[in-house]
Amino acid sequence: MSTWSIGAVARQAGLPVKVIRHWSDVGVVVPVERTAGGYRRYDTAGVARLRLARTLRDLGMGLAEIRTALDREDGLSEVAAAHVEALEVQVRRLRTHQAVLRTVTRRTTHEGLALMTRTAQLSPDERRKLVHDFLTETLGDLEVPHFREGLLAAGTELPDDPTDEQVEAWLALGELVADGELGPAMRRIAEYAARHGAQDDTAVAEMRDLTGRWVGRVRDAIQAGTAADSPAADRVVAEIVGDWLPSRANVDPAVISEDGAEARTLLHEQLSAASEPAVERFWQLLCVLNGSPAPSGIATEGQWLTTALRANPSPGARDARLEALYMDATDPWPGGVLAALERVQDSVGVVVRAAAPDQFCLPTPCANWTVRDLLDHLVWENIIWGGLAQGSPPTGGHTDDHLGDDHIAAFETAAANARESFRQPGLLDRSFGPAPGRRLVEQLLVELLVHGWDLATALGHDHDLVPDLARAALPVVQEI
Repeated sequence: MSTWSIGAVARQAGLPVKVIRHWSDVGVVVPVERTAGGYRRYDTAGVARLRLARTLRDLGMGLAEIRTALDREDGLSEVAAAHVEALEVQVRRLRTHQAVLRTVTRRTTHEGLALMTRTAQLSPDERRKLVHDFLTETLGDLEVPHFREGLLAAGTELPDDPTDEQVEAWLALGELVADGELGPAMRRIAEYAARHGAQDDTAVAEMRDLTGRWVGRVRDAIQAGTAADSPAADRVVAEIVGDWLPSRANVDPAVISEDGAEARTLLHEQLSAASEPAVERFWQLLCVLNGSPAPSGIATEGQWLTTALRANPSPGARDARLEALYMDATDPWPGGVLAALERVQDSVGVVVRAAAPDQFCLPTPCANWTVRDLLDHLVWENIIWGGLAQGSPPTGGHTDDHLGDDHIAAFETAAANARESFRQPGLLDRSFGPAPGRRLVEQLLVELLVHGWDLATALGHDHDLVPDLARAALPVVQEI
């Protein structure tokens, strides 16, 4: 039998002598004999074993794994299979990092750094575990098998060759899951599903069609400028409830057969569960990750309708509250409503006089309004409400220019005219449609309070104009 010295074996196996010596010490390869001087000798099998060990080592295996694989007949295939699985995990991790870095190269330095920071906070495995644990913990012991299976089956992995949008969605998904808002929202939906049971495909299709119809109605209302907490919203709610009653979304048709408090309460519960913004965001991110078209969001429409249902818990409830408000002769304003109006006009007038023409282009808290737009609106409010009190509303429109060349004179003139109109004998109790005259005064008072605050804020002035009147206005504003 031919044997070789450790140096000769090193040349044949392509390994350093010190590596072979170490591997011999840990049992990866054993010399067949030693010389009288104690030098190791290896045979052909030892050389072959070293060559295989080197290959396995290059693949990333540890020495203990290599020794196990080489010592057992079936050990090599088992260890190789386990290592293949480990390599696949490593490949996925590297692809993820590659995708993120590729996205970073297309960003500014600041954006790229922010993206890398977000990525470094969790490894792909940790992120995957976070999502899985979140879903299982959120659902807990609820009996919702279809809901549970659907969530757990949803793909949350980053594709092999992701787009920038998918990388962003993958990162955002981890952040959303870690946030405290999604869990309770998902739990509420699961609890609702547990109470009312799973739906078959026909019911799901019907619900989808019903959702499309109410979303369309709400969007029309929003575009028309209908406030969710206004009496006009009650008509929209009534139409939606009428559509909902005969559908299978009404889980108790024998009891709830007409529009009323019970119907609106149940519909509110369903909408609150279905239009959770955090859950909607979760599904949209999953769609992006899986390359599916993301459904258009309905959070805005859902918020509008749930607000409308709260404001109109039964047909005509909002109208009834407003009628009670209109008929209430109590004057909540310190010193009376007329004195309160004059105080607000004087306080806002101070801010108006402080506005200089070179500040007219400044932005204000009112969306898309400059300081000049806001000044014009303050003048217009005095004109319109004073004109209504006189029985001669202005013929011009809101978009006309009411400032001219002197915004101070325009405001003071309009304010004085409005005060004079409201001082007419008996005006406070005179009927103006469903409301008495004092409500006209209150409307102007509230408008000036709110937009006077906006103007003071835009100009950097003290915006706490008349605190006692602001406190008195709050319950009025909440009802109006």
